Amino acid sequence: MKALLLIDIQPDFLPGGSLAVPGGDAVVPLANALQPHFDLVVATQDWHPPHHQSFAASHPGQQPFAEIDLHGLRQVLWPVHCVQGSAGAALAGALDTNRVEAIFRKGTNPEIDSYSGFYDNGHRKSTGLADYLRGRGIRQVYVAGLAADYCVYFTAKDALQEGFDTYLIEDATRAISPEGFERTKADLTRLGGHIVHSSSLLPTT
Repeated sequence: MKALLLIDIQPDFLPGGSLAVPGGDAVVPLANALQPHFDLVVATQDWHPPHHQSFAASHPGQQPFAEIDLHGLRQVLWPVHCVQGSAGAALAGALDTNRVEAIFRKGTNPEIDSYSGFYDNGHRKSTGLADYLRGRGIRQVYVAGLAADYCVYFTAKDALQEGFDTYLIEDATRAISPEGFERTKADLTRLGGHIVHSSSLLPTT
């Protein structure tokens, strides 16, 4: 049994959004095309309360993309994004959600960020995603969405740690930085993950 995890395909991460990932809109058609070829489709949603501590605006004098120590963890300070209930936090309108059986919201604790769909950044609390997948008999996890070098990477890394056979769909994700994407792929491969292309999952026409 294999699952497709659609990570944070939300307007704030798409062109025109407050934390736009370059070319992020290109993942949406692929995400839609891939879904019928999986036993289970699950989405994650960045879902921050206002004044989240990962926002630069929550730290007077700090600028976006600066790094600080936040409760013992290295924290990139982001522009305000994916605030609970805002239009930018919704799932993208062009994303087909009919096959999405569950949505796991993350980043809800104002004191700690949560890149991974499985845990917060300190691995202090689980979202319940791993147990959900196991309960559905899932053994293989395929990860797509945004951004490759942050939330997609940490989700795939935790999937490996949880014992799932894990695949990053390279062309169905986009990164904040090309260098970050190369590091992501190298690290996931080193940890036992697989880098695949959507063409290996979609029927040839």
